[in-house]
Amino acid sequence: MLIIRPLAYPDLPALERLAIVSGGSMTTLPANRDHLNELIMRTQNSMRKAVEQHHDESYHFVMEDTEHGEIVGVCGIDASVGLNGPFYSYRMEEVVHASSELQIHNRVPALHLCQDYTGSARLCTLFLDGEHRNETNLQLLSRSRLLFIAQHRQRFANRLIAELQGVADEQNRSPFWESLGSHFFSMDFTKANYLTGINSKGFIADLMPHYPVYVPLLSQEAQHALGQPRPDMAPVKALLEREGFVYRNYVDIFDAGPTLESRVDALHSIMTSQLCTPAITAQRDATALQQVLVANTETAAFRCILTELDPAQPTLLQAEADALQLAPGAAVRLVAV
Repeated sequence: MLIIRPLAYPDLPALERLAIVSGGSMTTLPANRDHLNELIMRTQNSMRKAVEQHHDESYHFVMEDTEHGEIVGVCGIDASVGLNGPFYSYRMEEVVHASSELQIHNRVPALHLCQDYTGSARLCTLFLDGEHRNETNLQLLSRSRLLFIAQHRQRFANRLIAELQGVADEQNRSPFWESLGSHFFSMDFTKANYLTGINSKGFIADLMPHYPVYVPLLSQEAQHALGQPRPDMAPVKALLEREGFVYRNYVDIFDAGPTLESRVDALHSIMTSQLCTPAITAQRDATALQQVLVANTETAAFRCILTELDPAQPTLLQAEADALQLAPGAAVRLVAV
């Protein structure tokens, strides 16, 4: 069985393995033991904290294959970004140049360095190990976070963002970085990504040009990369868009990957999830079944699984109830896939 649960200290070796397997493609999952240990510590502290107003809490979860005792995926949520350091993005908008004397009126697209997303909650660190990458597991890993948010709404800001990795070649070279960022730093894109992960985006962003960057001055490859996710991010992008996330012309300052956003309460999984108290049985009727994500209502003991049941008359098998660590008569939150 695959179970989503909070990240814990014994998961550190498995988390290091996932960081290495990811090949440095994720800023929030660098192959750095100290950073990963801090990720666990922040998760544990945030889970145990009594929160009435969200701040800089961070929650990370793992997907555990209980049959083989393996950690095969990781995902996270930041309650609010940019509170302890700048959270930069590029906002794409037009700059108007006009000359009444020459009767010329030009609109030139430009990138403006901004901190518009400061205070927003963020979905982050979504990674599945290779052999487990499929639509079903992606649904479980990604949407389980939304059930956690729905159950613990006060812990998160009203706006939720998700940054998708931008275009890069097989050697992890970003055309946007090569056309812009590389001119300001004596390092390649991979190293810049790593330094950002173990420090903060402000560590490098403070050296980026703060004046508008005129898009026509970038290479053609960089221009084409603006707002485009890596090809392997297409399923993630599609899943987020089905939830209600939209792209509003904000891109990452390093690889120009798109940032998607939504109001939390407008997301499909938040709006359609429901609380109920399931019956526990040794055998389930095979009629009217559909795939459903089911989570308990806990914080530090949060658990989520994917199963098949009738949402109108939810019934869990004993093994599923045990996996969710449900006490007799306990409620669950569920949403149809």
